[in-house]
Amino acid sequence: MDTLLLARLQFAITSVFHFFFVPLTLGLSLFIALLETAYVKTGDEKFKKLTKFWGNLFLINFAVGVVTGIVMEFQFGMNWSEYSRFVGDIFGVPLAIEALLAFFIESTFLGIWVFGWNKLPKTLHAACFWLVAIGSNLSALWILVANSFMQSPVGFKMAADGSRAEMTDFAALLFNPYVWKQFPHVLAGGVVTGGFLIIAISSWHLIRGTNERSAFEAAMKYGTIYAFIGTLLVTLAGHTQMQDLIKTQPMKVAAAEALWETENPASFSLFTVGNEKELKDVFAIRIPGMLSFLAYNSFEGEVKGIKDLQKEYEQQYGPGSYIPSIITAYWSFRFMVGAGTLMLLVSFLALIKVLKENYTFSPFLGALLFWSFLLPYIANSSGWILAEMGRQPWIVFGLLKTEAGVSPASVVSSGELLLSLVLFTLIYGILALADLFLLKKYAAAGIEAAE
Repeated sequence: MDTLLLARLQFAITSVFHFFFVPLTLGLSLFIALLETAYVKTGDEKFKKLTKFWGNLFLINFAVGVVTGIVMEFQFGMNWSEYSRFVGDIFGVPLAIEALLAFFIESTFLGIWVFGWNKLPKTLHAACFWLVAIGSNLSALWILVANSFMQSPVGFKMAADGSRAEMTDFAALLFNPYVWKQFPHVLAGGVVTGGFLIIAISSWHLIRGTNERSAFEAAMKYGTIYAFIGTLLVTLAGHTQMQDLIKTQPMKVAAAEALWETENPASFSLFTVGNEKELKDVFAIRIPGMLSFLAYNSFEGEVKGIKDLQKEYEQQYGPGSYIPSIITAYWSFRFMVGAGTLMLLVSFLALIKVLKENYTFSPFLGALLFWSFLLPYIANSSGWILAEMGRQPWIVFGLLKTEAGVSPASVVSSGELLLSLVLFTLIYGILALADLFLLKKYAAAGIEAAE
């Protein structure tokens, strides 16, 4: 089998599985820090109990996320050695800072927090978890600094022999405009993920009855507000990022919309069945001018189509196809937006209930609130699939194609890749089952078990 395909599959499985845990770590850490701060300020034991309850779930999620993240680091040197050789001077810097600074802060103070109950003053103990939350989100920032170089390279020069990229400006790398469009989107996605898990578990306990009803009513109220704010923020951040992509990666936008021809004003696709080989519609329902509005906040504005962009890239980069998988980009965008729209609706319905202090739910609404925890995972995963697959054929946009980044077959054979792919998939499947079992066990056990 093709080593490039196997290497891509392995990294895709690893990264998507790892990213199941990252947004929950980001969002739940901030919520727990707020809960413990409320306990310190008010002295209300209810907030202390909730801090311990959600803290247990955070620890389970954190442990599995760390394990899968470490594996990803090794894949850069093993499966993608040519990529690592080409951008190692640049890509390695933010990854090293992430591990040596952000992750050490996160893990060190998490340990102090776990073992510091009733040993540290309340204020100092709460400060430990704020450092966990800050470390977690700083970790995400440094990872995104590295990823943003792949999306929009800055602060570098090519070596004299053209064999690799070398960093010339660390500040340009850190303040890459792409980072500061991407990071708010990821951070808000974490808030949404944490908020909807809180809604799901709290509504489950309220429907079934609990001895700690007042605590779960508080969790439901503040979790709903948290999720609603997060959903608004992720929508605004996504809109901003979309407008930036029109300039930096217009092919990704055109592929996500199956926009074959350049249009002004440009229409938005509600539903399209396309012929990728011939680059044309088979059937399409489109809203005139809406894509221009999304891109420019105006119903007038040119959005380049796939055909024109392909011609431009051929002139700029040479012969070859610069069109990503249209079906992947198109549907991943719609899964992301569709899940986001549903999250906004569900969180708004829940917000109306909790602001009225009404914590009784019909069977339909109860089921809707519970299963809504899946929506952020759908949105997060499909969003990253769009971000990475929509950039193809580039592993570093405009500099290095994906096929040139994979390890040579003489170094890593297709058989070795296939074996490791199967083993990783099996191990991750077992880890996923263990994680789900533990989360379900401790979430269902309630606050008394957490105590």
